[in-house]
Amino acid sequence: MIDLAAIRENMAHIRSATHPSAKVMAVVKADGYGHGSVEVSRAALAGGADMLAVASVAEGTVLREKGIRAPILVLGAVLAADVAEGVENDIIQTVCTPEMVRLCEEAAAKTEKQTKVHLKIDTGMGRIGVRNREERDAVLQELINSPHVLLDGAFTHLSDADDGEDGMAYTEGQFQKFLELTKDLPQHVIRHCANSAAIHRRPDMALDMVRAGISLYGYPPVETGLELKPCMRWTAKVSYVKELPAGEYISYGRTFRTDRPTRVATVTCGYADGYHRSASGKAEVLIHGRRVPVLGRICMDQMMADVSELDNVQPEDEVVLMGESGNERITAEDLAAWSGTISYEILLSVGSRVERVFTE
Repeated sequence: MIDLAAIRENMAHIRSATHPSAKVMAVVKADGYGHGSVEVSRAALAGGADMLAVASVAEGTVLREKGIRAPILVLGAVLAADVAEGVENDIIQTVCTPEMVRLCEEAAAKTEKQTKVHLKIDTGMGRIGVRNREERDAVLQELINSPHVLLDGAFTHLSDADDGEDGMAYTEGQFQKFLELTKDLPQHVIRHCANSAAIHRRPDMALDMVRAGISLYGYPPVETGLELKPCMRWTAKVSYVKELPAGEYISYGRTFRTDRPTRVATVTCGYADGYHRSASGKAEVLIHGRRVPVLGRICMDQMMADVSELDNVQPEDEVVLMGESGNERITAEDLAAWSGTISYEILLSVGSRVERVFTE
């Protein structure tokens, strides 16, 4: 279940905490961090977002086909196979070489329309972008020679803004390098570098726009005073309940053996649904508002939970894998800790066969 009201409210909180002169971009790549890009985009725009960001032209096209007209930026670099589609759908593409500018110019010239681009600057992420003034100037010169391409923005990505003191020192160095490489760009160019961590820790880095990613979905990567709410609740059902005596093995590999009579509920979720197998032996779920342990290895389509301490657990009962039940809550961060990963991956892991229900 995806709470669109929470998406909208989270964006409103982020908008209120950002300098009024700065725009706010909602990052809705990877199908809105697994929440549904179309629905999240609409909710974020209703909450005050000015622009949207995706990872590829194809992701942007999905939004255009659903009638979303807000500016959309592709965060990844221009690819020859996609550039014409991006131009056709008025999607802003990212350039970091003269060749990329030429691809955009050729595609835009064929349609006799102007297309917008953002210049990516690598200030220390080591991923994509110009790294110095010489590389930057080569791109700018190509833009001068490309009448159908307009430089609309310039941005960088902060690689360690959610870390401690050392990370913030590195972030400051990235920020200063970005300022140096953008200070003489035309005034209309939108400069943006603040990701979710910087939105909360360094509001002075807002510049012309901030990019709200994981915080939009209720999982800020650093402490914040904003009341941001998780937006995803993931549930399954009990399919079967059985009584096992002491000494019985449960699931593959015989990694768990009952040490007492145990009532076991089989749950309709497994790693094919995106529930990490690596959480085996550590995971818990909520049934009847109580935390209960998952027993043995998580299977492809099912898992088993110990419901010995609960009364009257029956097939069809709700099992909360992530979210609230009664006074208990399991978060994406809990699942990440059990699985040895990060909350981002947990949100993105929920499989396509898990039905998304959108609620206000």
